Amino acid sequence: MEMPPKKIPLPHSRWWNGRFGFVAFQLIGLLICWFVLRLFLFWKFSPGPEVCPLGDIIKMIVLGFHLDLTSALCVLWPLILWCCIIPDRLFKSRFHRFFFLTCTLFFWFGQIFQLFVEYYFFEEFKSRFNTVAIDYVHYPDEVFVNIKESYPVLPVVVISLFAGLALFWISKKLTAKMWETPASGKSRLIHFCAAAILSAALLATAGFQESKFSKERIVNEIANNGNVSLMAALVTANLDYGAYYLTMPLGEAFDKSRRLLTEPNGDFPKSDSLLKKINGDITRPRHNVVLFLEESLGSEFWGSLGRKGATLTPYLDQLSTEGLFFENLYATGNRTVRGFEGILSSFPPLPGDSIVRRDHSENVETIARVLKRDGYDTEFLYGGRGFFDNMRAFAMANGYNRFIEQKDFPHPTFTTAWGVCNEDLYNKTLTELRDLNTKGKPFLATVLSVSNHKPYTYPPGRIPEDPNRKTRENAVKYTDWALGQFFASAKKEAFWTNTIFIVVADHGARVYGSQSIPIHSYEIPLLILGPAAVKQPMRDAQLGCQLDVTPTILGLLGRPYDSLFFGRDLLHTPTTNGFVLINHNRDIGMFKDNRLVVLNLNKKVEFFQGNPKKEEMTRNDHPDDKDRELQADCMALFEMADDLYMNRKYRLDEK
Repeated sequence: MEMPPKKIPLPHSRWWNGRFGFVAFQLIGLLICWFVLRLFLFWKFSPGPEVCPLGDIIKMIVLGFHLDLTSALCVLWPLILWCCIIPDRLFKSRFHRFFFLTCTLFFWFGQIFQLFVEYYFFEEFKSRFNTVAIDYVHYPDEVFVNIKESYPVLPVVVISLFAGLALFWISKKLTAKMWETPASGKSRLIHFCAAAILSAALLATAGFQESKFSKERIVNEIANNGNVSLMAALVTANLDYGAYYLTMPLGEAFDKSRRLLTEPNGDFPKSDSLLKKINGDITRPRHNVVLFLEESLGSEFWGSLGRKGATLTPYLDQLSTEGLFFENLYATGNRTVRGFEGILSSFPPLPGDSIVRRDHSENVETIARVLKRDGYDTEFLYGGRGFFDNMRAFAMANGYNRFIEQKDFPHPTFTTAWGVCNEDLYNKTLTELRDLNTKGKPFLATVLSVSNHKPYTYPPGRIPEDPNRKTRENAVKYTDWALGQFFASAKKEAFWTNTIFIVVADHGARVYGSQSIPIHSYEIPLLILGPAAVKQPMRDAQLGCQLDVTPTILGLLGRPYDSLFFGRDLLHTPTTNGFVLINHNRDIGMFKDNRLVVLNLNKKVEFFQGNPKKEEMTRNDHPDDKDRELQADCMALFEMADDLYMNRKYRLDEK
């Protein structure tokens, strides 16, 4: 009897020719793209072999692959689900083919475009996506116009489109037989279960802190995955402090905080409160206060603060010889809203969002509240739009009577995506100060500039440098020039003799360094001018941070006031008692006596030592008693700040 011919399975019946082979190709493509980006970031930004041992490089690759695989599966789950639920008849239909391939094309265009975005973000912030990326998405007008002016958007879009087309064509070519390759219900169920089990296993073993293995911060950032870091920033925007950070019994934190916040000219009238009663002379004149918050004007630009090479701030260098110049001050964070809360509210930079952007900030202490209680008129002037970072809402809810912003400049000389140029802002400030001075009431005016920010453009003809070059150095020179012009004019005004002027940066220009919190890049100037405060020019080396700015200003006024501020008057703080509270992304820390303690997510802690003005601080893997004491102090202050804020106690009852 003749046997029937044996059926030979066709190659296209194998799974890799089918729809799940298509999924596998997309997975492999993502892994290759992210691996290439990681290698490129390492080549471009790695600190070098002397601080990056081979073991760290291997960990960077292995842990990076683990995070990439986890992220890739999460990104591809919509495709996996689609392939699991669509039956063969519908899958191979003409409409579905068109829809499926169109989505694939857009997917790869988006992925390649994201690679460029990640690179440029890393170039600017030396970090994977973080809270800055989230904050910027909330303000598309400023951010997208700034991107258009600062980056090669059209070439990036064109390259992304062609690269996406190429990857789309390759995937289409390699999986051309998938339309005719059947996928039974059993096969689809098996693939679904396999993908679910693998995803669950990867998610169980992955974590936001997984990439923090190296002593070199940049290596940790390169090892991370952009999607993972973005998700970490999203889910930790409003943190449950006690769930993520080291804490102590609240009573112990309270006692330590009272000890740390004690001032020679103040006392705590209540045994159960951090309320301080600052002593002063009620007969002292109520001098006006004008506070300049300068965008990104870090100490690194000032010749008077030791800049190597030619100074970028000749006008301010000259003014620094006429005033009180604090040369050992640090920002509390690297965003304007951090400077906002640190300077105006003297409040520690809690992990998560700044209190300027949080929902418990409708009534918190600020310098405006203190002075308003003392009979001052209060005004805020900003070159941009007040809804950005919730600045107008925060200011108006917490002591400011009036908020002037970009819409109040009907005919500006020059604008960028962020607002009007500094000279327009300062000319408006002069006009407002004249008007305030004629009312017969003392006043507080706070002025926030925008010019020293990408795209670094400014009006032509003000400084010799060409504004079309769009460099940060030139923007700093323009900022210095504009401030110089303001003070030259202000010295001729009637309010000059009875006004205290303060110039302080909202944060440093950029973040660089190996520590989890690269404190060297947080160094900022504080300059106080005007005969009402400066009887004799002086440089002061007292260690401090932005939290100390408002108490120092109020100390110069010399009038009594009540306060919950976490800062101290730098002119009356004992030399050995200065400290810095600081934040970077989701890390918080405290610096004192050339020691830095950093509290990380998941209740982890790191220690560093060294003089950040002279050297890179180095990790200390063997903390001593002084390190542990600093850790306890840091834990206490941040824990008390979180408790006061979350329970809406960072305020005084209005009289």
